Amino acid sequence: MDTSPPTFASKLKKKIKDFGPAFFIIGYVVGTGSVTSMVVSGAKFGLSLSWALLLSCFFTYFLLISISKLTIVTGDTLMFLFKKNFGKPITLFIITALVVSIISSVIGVMGVVAEVSMEWIAVKTSISFLNKPAIAALFTALLIGLFWTGKHENFIKAMSVMVGFMALAFVFTSFMVIKESGKSIVDFFPELPIGDNTGLIIAGIVGTTMAGVCLASRSILVHEEKWGLNDLKKENKDALSAMVMTFLISLAIMISATGTLYFKGTPVDDATDLMAALGPWAGDFALTLFTLGIIGAGLSSIFPNLLLFPWLIADYSNTPRNMKRPLFKGIVVLVALTGLIVPFLGGKPVWILIASQALSPFVMPLITLFLIILLNKSQLMTSHLPKLGMNLALGATFIFNCYMLYVALVGFIDFVH
Repeated sequence: MDTSPPTFASKLKKKIKDFGPAFFIIGYVVGTGSVTSMVVSGAKFGLSLSWALLLSCFFTYFLLISISKLTIVTGDTLMFLFKKNFGKPITLFIITALVVSIISSVIGVMGVVAEVSMEWIAVKTSISFLNKPAIAALFTALLIGLFWTGKHENFIKAMSVMVGFMALAFVFTSFMVIKESGKSIVDFFPELPIGDNTGLIIAGIVGTTMAGVCLASRSILVHEEKWGLNDLKKENKDALSAMVMTFLISLAIMISATGTLYFKGTPVDDATDLMAALGPWAGDFALTLFTLGIIGAGLSSIFPNLLLFPWLIADYSNTPRNMKRPLFKGIVVLVALTGLIVPFLGGKPVWILIASQALSPFVMPLITLFLIILLNKSQLMTSHLPKLGMNLALGATFIFNCYMLYVALVGFIDFVH
């Protein structure tokens, strides 16, 4: 029997494994959608909408620990519990809403990735035979090929490293912006203009942080980790780590955009406008760094999106998540192909992506309400019913989600008109 003390590498590997679900959330949330929403928000409104980011991270924490506890105590995943307790029609409605969010996100993300990549190629190279459809087709084929062969883990790790570099670049840029802008902190919080897609951007910020799909997948990940009642403290720490990191990185992106775009009055209408947010720290390298980061964030967030639809089906039917099933393979390919819509047919990927994030608030009040009901069912939770403080927190989360639903509705009406 080996009694030698564990090495630093083995300790680090165990820590990373313990916080697997947290890294999934951070990697999924802090992706192209988050970068786009935070940059557009900072460019248009400074830090005036940072309250939406703070509150969405705060309330998402309570949703994460509640969903995890429900999964651990009952041994069942979220959509299966919804079906068993509230019926098939309403559960299928929730899944349909989540699938619409998944597909619209893939459409928007691939549009942004193709546009940013094309800009880098045009500026940095002399290649003339590539265009946005060709780039999107290449990335889509890569993702489908990686899924089909099952050799995607190292690719996702490489993409995560690229996202990490971009996140660090935004953190450095945010410090530089605050130090060198010559503005007081009050100037970072200007008064909001009337209209100007404010509601849609607020809903996008909340939707990318409190993502319904991400919350549903939390239950699946906790189930796969085989966490038990002894792991509740670990699960709480995991959820807290995920939300704190998500808030800090997202805030850094918003601060960077405020200093580099808002104070200069630079609008963000196209994906290529996002690149200027890294200008002060990275200089001429900003274009390359941002392009690599957006490609990494985009592909590493599209890949889980390809898997989430089959995961939801398996969750609903309480069957193994066997991704080799022909049905699941077909679904993955179809979802991946939707990413070609914007590059081939045109459109504003920035606003398509923000709109896709803003869809999440439409289903969150229902998910939160069902979660509160299930957590307070004594036959389900036995001796693990939530205390008064948790019920109050979830009640406040429900009210916040209802308000965000109203904001999203108004935002979409204003956007259409």
